[in-house]
Amino acid sequence: MFIDYVALMLVNMAAGFFLLAWFIYRDLVGTNRKRWAPAFAAVGLVAFMTGLHMSLTWPLPGSFNEPYGNTSVLLGIGFLGTAWALAKDWDLFTMGIYAFFSSLMPIVIGPRFIMLGMTPQPLVAGTGFVLSGIGGILTAVNYSLQTKKVLRLVTAIVLVVAGFIWAFTAYAAIWEHLNTFSKWAPLTGR
Repeated sequence: MFIDYVALMLVNMAAGFFLLAWFIYRDLVGTNRKRWAPAFAAVGLVAFMTGLHMSLTWPLPGSFNEPYGNTSVLLGIGFLGTAWALAKDWDLFTMGIYAFFSSLMPIVIGPRFIMLGMTPQPLVAGTGFVLSGIGGILTAVNYSLQTKKVLRLVTAIVLVVAGFIWAFTAYAAIWEHLNTFSKWAPLTGR
């Protein structure tokens, strides 16, 4: 049996995408941006810690560690950097550059996920990866240019749809894991 905390990572990412969507739509160009720093830091910390552990230890079978672990590290750093910038009242331009390049990875992962038939619903997960990447690129544009409300709305919609995909995937996984792992015991308990 392997250690599987992908559902935790996905719930965290979904929460982060919903927060980011609301922030971009409502407060990106507002005066009340600092209030977002704690929530972004919480998302960033969970994503970074779980992603780094997964990237370094490969607790999952096969190649699942790479798409979930590596993208979670990048997401975590992106949210932590944004939280820090917001807390210090800094411009988000440089975080936009980081978001752009780190968002290319899930766009590459999504189609490959579908081609390899990974997970019980590869089309859903692959679409989630692609939309996450597109949402990240749109976030980068918004961070860099502080665009008009229409593009902020489009960005928010893409992030919300990606968030719903990951929330659906996560809660379905939690439901199944409660059954699958119900008889599992750690080595110390055997």
